[in-house]
Amino acid sequence: MKLVFYDDFKLGAMKGDNVVDLTDAVSGIAHTSPQDLLNKLIENFSQHRSGLQQAVDQGTEVPVSQVRLRSPLPSPNIICMAVNYMEDGTRDEPAPINAFIKLPSTVIGPGDTMVLPDVPAAIFEGEAEMALVISKKASNVSAADAFDYIFGYFNFIDGSARGLPPAGNTFYQMKSRDTFAPMGPCLVTADEIADPQKLQIRLWVNEELKQNFNTDDMAQQIPRIIEWVSSIHELNPGDVIATGTNHRGLSAFMDGDKVELSVDGLDTLRFNVKDDLKRIWPRTTRLEMTEQGKEGTAVQTSGKYAPGA
Repeated sequence: MKLVFYDDFKLGAMKGDNVVDLTDAVSGIAHTSPQDLLNKLIENFSQHRSGLQQAVDQGTEVPVSQVRLRSPLPSPNIICMAVNYMEDGTRDEPAPINAFIKLPSTVIGPGDTMVLPDVPAAIFEGEAEMALVISKKASNVSAADAFDYIFGYFNFIDGSARGLPPAGNTFYQMKSRDTFAPMGPCLVTADEIADPQKLQIRLWVNEELKQNFNTDDMAQQIPRIIEWVSSIHELNPGDVIATGTNHRGLSAFMDGDKVELSVDGLDTLRFNVKDDLKRIWPRTTRLEMTEQGKEGTAVQTSGKYAPGA
């Protein structure tokens, strides 16, 4: 099942190129917000699944082009894994396992706009990722049992404002900017994904393919991720864990960009980028920088904060 929120955060399901309203099927769930509704639905999904499926099978279908899709998780807790890919075998060993938090205010949905703030970032990037959603309370989960705690998966972008001063003051101000977590278009239940460790992830910027890698390149794979995160704090239904990216295809996000992210089985997330300062960087990827014998990321060429400006 592919769950969505649409228009004024009605709960629905994708059925081909159409959306089916699930409002009546979940009308008995008392809730205080769309996210609370989803959390409670996830926690008791086995009780509601047959009614949801009946609604999908028999409900009125509306073309997705006639609705406004929202983030499938309107306001979740978000944990993001850091440096969690082997970068196509170019790393000698995995980086130490690490993570950071993104605030719910970072979330935007399909068709929305990532806004680049007026800060002296060396570069703005958006990292293509596959994220998972927790299905039930999870504390000190063993790696062997980890998949029992996954409700589903969705496309996720980890926006980054890199190189902000002072040096070493990194994750919080780099990652938790408003609009820096595009996600969607749907939340796909785990039963529809045969092997989440063998999914191709592709990211296009203005129809140019930039990132193209497989989840089998993860350094810390999903069972270890859940084991480690749940050893630090309890996870709850509706919590999100983004599993990291392969950095080699990353390049600058700039004003006017049209971005598309597609993970096998999870449909395609499309969103826009806006920068009122209209700063410019070369479109060079990190891999291309390395092939040119250069270190780091492309250097801003014009606009506020450009070197020498």
